[in-house]
Amino acid sequence: MNQKPSIPKGTRDFGPVPMMRRNYLFNTIRSVFQLYGYLPIETPAMETLDTLMGKYGEEGDKLVFNILNSGDFASGINTELLQKLIQDPDNSALVSRTMTSQVSEKALRYDLTVPFARFVVQHRDEISFPFKRYQIQPVWRADRPQKGRYREFYQCDVDVIGSDSLLNEAELIKIIDDVFSKLGLNIVIKINNRKILAGLAEASGLGDNLTDFTVALDKLDKIGIEHVSKEWISKGISGESIIKLTPIIGHMGSNTDKISGLKDFLKSSTAGMKGLEEVETLLTIINRFNLNSSVEIDLTLARGLNYYTGAIIEVKSLDIHIGSICGGGRYDDLTGIFGMPGVSGVGVSFGADRIYDVMEQINGFPALAQSGTQVLFLNFGFDEATVCQPLAGQIRAAGIRCELYPDPLKIKKQLQYADQNHIPIVVMIGETERNAGKAAVKIMSSGEQINVAFPDLTSEIRKII
Repeated sequence: MNQKPSIPKGTRDFGPVPMMRRNYLFNTIRSVFQLYGYLPIETPAMETLDTLMGKYGEEGDKLVFNILNSGDFASGINTELLQKLIQDPDNSALVSRTMTSQVSEKALRYDLTVPFARFVVQHRDEISFPFKRYQIQPVWRADRPQKGRYREFYQCDVDVIGSDSLLNEAELIKIIDDVFSKLGLNIVIKINNRKILAGLAEASGLGDNLTDFTVALDKLDKIGIEHVSKEWISKGISGESIIKLTPIIGHMGSNTDKISGLKDFLKSSTAGMKGLEEVETLLTIINRFNLNSSVEIDLTLARGLNYYTGAIIEVKSLDIHIGSICGGGRYDDLTGIFGMPGVSGVGVSFGADRIYDVMEQINGFPALAQSGTQVLFLNFGFDEATVCQPLAGQIRAAGIRCELYPDPLKIKKQLQYADQNHIPIVVMIGETERNAGKAAVKIMSSGEQINVAFPDLTSEIRKII
């Protein structure tokens, strides 16, 4: 018995209708990027391990999909070295790294940001700064598949590098608002700043130990302030500091109220006050945009701390409970890891697959995004089909997607084909219509039918569409 074919866990097939919806999504996002002057690039699906590893933190590095060297990949393994390492049970992690380095030199890209930094450094003499780019490509993560989380998914990134102006952050927030407004989705844009987080840690007695502070803080929504406080105490934060922190972190008031509370708490931290100043400036700029979406300061937001240095941005859907559907921030020296220090950048990434899932669950895709063909000519026989072909050609010349059913099957079956493929208009030219020089045009959604002279067919169909 033949085994039923399957695909790897965490990946998906997309048929014609899902692909048309995805293209609608990509085209909408791309059109907004282009309106703001961003230019397209693409990078390879695979990068060298040297490019990717060490850029995402210890946990992120574990999720990188390695690619085995081609050919006899095992021939280069230093078995003597591995045997020595294996003899010590404490060397399990080292054994794994050593084995990987000897059988794999490449990996599938984990995101689009690090490859972008590599691209900028490698092509620095070919681009002008500030460089505004967008990139819409798949990425891969060896994560545990679950609802809203896949091992292969698309990211739609937009970044500007070579400028430290806060106008860039503001523009990205406007782009986010424009994209989701065009898609008809309700969102909240959450913002924070790495410097504020550093200031909170410093004012709480943790000094430079920002990681311990934020790892616990990031769990606030899941485990509550009581359990977060226990973690902080175990890391050395005093009970007095936690008492001061709690009303700041859990503040549910307006952005103005949150800023007021932070000014008092962070007054002893230079970094914290600098971050607060940046957030205030950013809010002043975007308040002039009349955004459709709300923008909220969220002090628990700590994504990407391994390379974010300033603003942190995350977008949540208000329509469906799902993870972040867009996010990003400021990175002041990401290119420095590739030998080009001091080049500041900021960007955001739209999670296309999660956005798709939200739109699908709320039936947010317009009918046009689910239809390839707009007009179908039914086939009544060879003579009638030869009349339909030039008329179909005229309709296509007008930019309307059109096809002729290839076989003269029963009309009921042809209409069923139109219905299953979401084709909105059907044109029928039988012997009677052919002799009269008129076509019967049927609007599938209403069942309405009109007779149209052949010379007027294209213009009438354009009116209907």
